[in-house]
Amino acid sequence: MLRWTRFNIISVVLGFAFLYLPIVLLVVFSFNESKLVTVWGGFSTKWYVSLLSNQGLLDAAWVTIRVGLLSATLATILGTMAALTLVRFTRFRGRMLFSGMIYAPLVMPDVITGLSLLLLFVAIGFDRGFWTITLAHTTLTMCFVAVVVQSRLLSFDQSIEEAAQDLGAPPVRTFFEITLPIISPAVFSGWILAFTLSLDDLVIASFTSGPGATTLPMKIYSQVRLGVTPEINAVCTILIAIVTVGVICASIITKRREVQRERDERAAAATA
Repeated sequence: MLRWTRFNIISVVLGFAFLYLPIVLLVVFSFNESKLVTVWGGFSTKWYVSLLSNQGLLDAAWVTIRVGLLSATLATILGTMAALTLVRFTRFRGRMLFSGMIYAPLVMPDVITGLSLLLLFVAIGFDRGFWTITLAHTTLTMCFVAVVVQSRLLSFDQSIEEAAQDLGAPPVRTFFEITLPIISPAVFSGWILAFTLSLDDLVIASFTSGPGATTLPMKIYSQVRLGVTPEINAVCTILIAIVTVGVICASIITKRREVQRERDERAAAATA
């Protein structure tokens, strides 16, 4: 049994303070009345109201949301297909190369990934803009989805699929009616992870963006170089709230589906 000593408590408190205290300060000073971000001038929500008139930030936020939704959806589809290939087809020519290509973005520095994609788009004459950022984010986040879904498929009971196919269900119908509902928590978690990574990305988007396609992290970074303003604190607070709500919802949905799956399995075992 683990005993909480004074050293352990102090270490945990310092660790959490180092991670989350800056975020708490950012949220608090987003409600600051003063224009000076380091001087508290009283509680106010005027900086959130002023965001509605900042067309540059609104346009960047709209681009970021569209890129995140589209790239996360594409990454989820491709990542799930890649995970199925790695788990179900263990012996095919080029499997090692395919696996390496899937996992490469996980360990590749963002600068190298962004530069290589930039060179690719320039070589093929693809004008940089919304679609290049979307393709770049899909390439980046697809591997994360593949890892999440693959970990679920490794513990998947394939006898359920075999039973469905023995009853006459074709492979495609078996996947959509049997396999996909069971692995859906992992698929949904992968989508949330891909969407969060897309919202957060700055380096790759900077390489692959073009005129009229500035993401919110790029806009924030360009303004921070001129000085931090309470408006930026407000935008970052909204991003933190979106990510937090998304993670909480994903956790709740995943937990409920896991509980429901366990109940269904117990009910099936009882009837058998």
